[in-house]
Amino acid sequence: MRFRSKLFGRSDPYDIAGTEELFVSAVRENCSYVYQHCPEYKTILDAEGFSPDRLRSAEDLAELPVLPTALFKRRRLLSMPRRRLPVVVTSSGTSGHASQIGFSFGDLWAGLKMVLRVCRKRRLLSLRPCHYVVFGYQPNRKNRTGASKTAFGVTLFTPALSRTYALRWKDGKYVLDLKAVQAAIVKHAKSRFPLRFMGFPAYAWFLMKQMDAQDLHVRLPKGSKLMLGGGWKQFYTEEVDKPVFYSLAKKVFGLDESDIIEFYGAVEHPILYCDCEQHHFHIPIYSRVLIRDAETLQPLPHGMPGLVNLISPMVRGTPLLSVMPDDLGVLHDNCPCGLNSPYLEILGRVGLQDVKTCAAGAAELLEQTEVSL
Repeated sequence: MRFRSKLFGRSDPYDIAGTEELFVSAVRENCSYVYQHCPEYKTILDAEGFSPDRLRSAEDLAELPVLPTALFKRRRLLSMPRRRLPVVVTSSGTSGHASQIGFSFGDLWAGLKMVLRVCRKRRLLSLRPCHYVVFGYQPNRKNRTGASKTAFGVTLFTPALSRTYALRWKDGKYVLDLKAVQAAIVKHAKSRFPLRFMGFPAYAWFLMKQMDAQDLHVRLPKGSKLMLGGGWKQFYTEEVDKPVFYSLAKKVFGLDESDIIEFYGAVEHPILYCDCEQHHFHIPIYSRVLIRDAETLQPLPHGMPGLVNLISPMVRGTPLLSVMPDDLGVLHDNCPCGLNSPYLEILGRVGLQDVKTCAAGAAELLEQTEVSL
């Protein structure tokens, strides 16, 4: 994977213009590999009349067949034997089905380089020790979800003095324990070391409301950060506007808006989208994002909303080159933060039934694949 290595070795994680040709070459290289080593993916591309050799320019990326993430929740697609995949992670499975995504050693190495460069750019890496509160799952050998592994990985951005988890493993299942989290926050607020939060925003919101109702407000040590990722999931009806969330974080924790960092990503597209100072998800060089019309699936210009199509050559253990999650979004240019990369605004989510209804091409592809496999 020569071109992937060059792409993930670039020093500037947001130099989109300077990596256009390299990105296409890396996608073509990856596509050729999975086409030859994943029979199911070959079936899909052949059915669409698409050959990896057609990937010659950035415009050709739109022609790469798009796989709905729902496909990975119904079929395990691998490009190499299971024994060659040191890590297999699953999605949260909130819809009743979970994706199983395999990563090779090369995939993991590329991902590590990506995380280090993106987080260094956002100044999240530090040698100063921190306490951590994770609004997510306590590690357990039975838990292979990407969310749990990602949350733990974030606690490695600094030396971790302690880790407190909101979802604790007890009697063979996970139990939400906000009382223990609240006690840890009160304790660490008196420490001389920063406290960093990581995890699902819904649990952070529930805890802040609980503490505010108790008139329990703390001032966290300087350098503390609230890092959020994973979305609101099944609590989408509880989701609040960002200014409301930031205001409560200031009131309860004493955190400024600049101390709140957000991440976007998916198990089926393990690229790290870290927000800028304006809380915009800029597209890193490791991916490209297309917004497609819900009826025709044709790419839309920046500024127009539609279905989100995520493209990346990072993983070859599983054919994740071009996927469509259940997200609606829009691409923007000219962010005040100064980064030249366009940024993605997530407008909301659609259910699988909505994707089938609105994106007929994606639904047909899913149905054809289910018949063929």
